[in-house]
This record gives sequence, C-alpha cells and structure tokens, in this order.
Amino acid sequence: MAEWGSAWSTTPSVGSRVVVTGAAGGLGRELTSVLAGLDVTVAGIDRPGTTGTSGVPLIEADLTDDAAARHAVEEAADLLGGIDALVGGAGIVDTIHRADTFPLAAFRADVEANLLAQFVVAQAAYPALKAAGTSSLVFLSSIAAQDGLPGQASYAAAKAGVLGLTRSLAAEWVSDGIRVNAVAPGLFATPKVLAMPASARDRLLASVPLKRVATLGEVVGSVLYLLSPAAGYTTGQILRLDGGAGLTLGGFYR
Repeated sequence: MAEWGSAWSTTPSVGSRVVVTGAAGGLGRELTSVLAGLDVTVAGIDRPGTTGTSGVPLIEADLTDDAAARHAVEEAADLLGGIDALVGGAGIVDTIHRADTFPLAAFRADVEANLLAQFVVAQAAYPALKAAGTSSLVFLSSIAAQDGLPGQASYAAAKAGVLGLTRSLAAEWVSDGIRVNAVAPGLFATPKVLAMPASARDRLLASVPLKRVATLGEVVGSVLYLLSPAAGYTTGQILRLDGGAGLTLGGFYR
C-alpha cells in the first residue's frame, strides 16, 4: 500500500530540484512560491531587472540570447546540484497586429521568445535531466495554439510550435527517463486579464461553459500534477485548461 500511495502523490517528489523559467512573471512567481513551500529546491530564470520570489534564487538572463540562456541553465544546475524537473514558462504576449500587416521583425521576435528560447533551454537542460534518471519537463503553451488568436498570429503560431516541440521531445527523450508534457491555459487571472473592462471580459467568457477565468492556482496545480509521481505514466500530452471552451463550436476566441 505504501508503494501505491507514493505513486499517487500530486506534488513533486521530496528532494526534487526544479528550475522554472519566467519565474518573475505572475504565473512563474506563483509557481516558484508554491514550490518553495514544498520539500523541494527551486531556482528561477528570468530576464534582467526582474524580481523573483523571496527565498528562491533568481538567475537573470535574456533567454533570447542563446549563449546566455544556456549559461543560465548550467548555472541553475550547478546551484541545485542537478535538475530533476524543468518548467519552461518564459514568454511574451505583447504584439498585436492583423496578419496581413504584421511586421516581420515583430513576428520573428515573438517566435524567438515563445518557441526558440524554450527549445534552447530544454536542450541546455537535457544532460542534467538525463543524469537525474527520472525527470520531467513541462512547457507552458496556450489554447491559442489550437484555436487561434485574432491579432496575435505570431503568438498562436509559436505556442503551436511548443505543442509540436513537446511531442517530439517526449518521443525522443522517453528512453532517457525524461517525461515531456505541456499545459495549455485559456484566460487566467493575470493582471492584464483582471484589468480588462467587464464588457470585454464578459464577451470572451460567453463561450466558456464554466463562465469564469482560471485562477493562478488552477494553472499551477496542473503544472504540479505533471511534475509529480501521479503523472509518472504521462508523457507527450497537452493538458488543456479552457473551462470547457473546447466543447463549444468555434472555440474560445470566436
């Protein structure tokens, strides 16, 4: 019975060494705060000039700079004595343009930040994840990857790339004991969403059967599940958090 019980733990294993990119953002900050309260060690990586969670080491790096990103991951591995889990949560969602007038430089920058940087970090963490024997990698994507997002073709395309990256790495690295999954949230309680006019938010929520945005805790809980022994038989999967929006014709953003 003890073995059965331990297999169903829904938090990262005791003693786990977890690295979180995008650790200073709303979701990243919440995740590192929760992890810091568990019996694990955690280090964050985020852009220069940011402030992380109290008590959690924060390594500053521009993750769109390949060399800086690799160095940050190596520094985190040295700091923790290895890596048992990596959460790829860094990204941006700043550029809004119609596709027919989308500046190529802005499109390229969005893809570099939301997709290429994720791959560079995962590639840099691979030796440590493999050395751990049994490890987990969780990417943050978005339901925009499947539903599309008007005005944000670059973001939706990059997040769709993250889904393809998730499945490809899962297939390649499963023999190394590395599980690779992704969480794809819809609207959740970020400062930008909470600051939206009620009329705009109500319009977006009209096609969400649960009629609300997700809480940060619900998104964090999904990441923790995929990091945990309870998900030990799960790899190459996309956990979609959309309040049932995928059940409605046309999806969340129609």
